[in-house]
Amino acid sequence: MARLATEYADLKDVRIAYREHGNGPILLLLHGNSESKRIFTRYQSKHFSDYRTIAVDSRGHGQSRSNDDEYSIDQFSDDVVNLCKAKNIHSAYIIGYSDGGNITLFLAKKNPDIFRKIVAISPNYLVSGTKDKALKLFRIAIKIVTLVKKLGFKVDRSIMRLNLMMKDIGITEEELKNITSDMKILYAAKDLIKEEHIRKIASLIPNASLTRIDGCNHMTILNKKETIETIRNYLRESIQLSS
Repeated sequence: MARLATEYADLKDVRIAYREHGNGPILLLLHGNSESKRIFTRYQSKHFSDYRTIAVDSRGHGQSRSNDDEYSIDQFSDDVVNLCKAKNIHSAYIIGYSDGGNITLFLAKKNPDIFRKIVAISPNYLVSGTKDKALKLFRIAIKIVTLVKKLGFKVDRSIMRLNLMMKDIGITEEELKNITSDMKILYAAKDLIKEEHIRKIASLIPNASLTRIDGCNHMTILNKKETIETIRNYLRESIQLSS
């Protein structure tokens, strides 16, 4: 497996860490909450090695560094846009997983000229779209980490990341209806996100198609064989149509 070196881009108020690998169409990889670019190691070195992949650490995650009082999905999307500007990227495909999928909704809304083909895996734009059992676990985690902070440990970033999952991402139904980017939405048969919520997102976005991946859950969908094949087929069709 290829060794992937971390590079950095110093933007306005954040130092973004990323790993770049391969040659071909540019493919951005956006991870989920409290994860990092490392979850895409196999995507870069194996599954999508025929693309120029760029796996990004969102601010407050992985090796990216910034000084913040809170995080927002909108803010994360601006960082992706600014990274593209810094790297002179004018057109790219995207795979966004979980919160990364939420980021792609903003990118599709704000920059359809750059991000025309998007894969969103298990996105949600409302807190109510998350299953009740998962929300209960998140609330418990926040209480535990807050207690750990009182004991003197530096866990501010962890608290801010958890809080991010407890609020709506800030995009409206009308804005979803106005998205012009082509989008493939995937979700797991046993997802943390309610099936009806994901189906609603797909119904609101005019050029969205929806695929359920069976035999997996929110945590395992990313490396499911069917997931990878579905994404590759979708991107291959996109490349053929644009060539």
